[in-house]
Amino acid sequence: MAKCELCGNDYDKSFEVRLEGRTHVFDSFECAIHALAPTCAHCGCRVIGHGVEEEGQIFCCVHCARSDGRTELKDRA
Repeated sequence: MAKCELCGNDYDKSFEVRLEGRTHVFDSFECAIHALAPTCAHCGCRVIGHGVEEEGQIFCCVHCARSDGRTELKDRA
């Protein structure tokens, strides 16, 4: 069994996530999201979908990007 690095739960169904050359161990997707998912630069929510990015800033949606003054991003190509 491996211990979740976020909550400390020692769980027989834990899993590893590799990100930027580092290996992380979690007991649930919830813990993995809280530990690794980026946050929206406008509203602060965790971006667990594709999100949008401009000039190094990540947003959960185009609405938040526009609310933050980004006008070039579109929902669909």
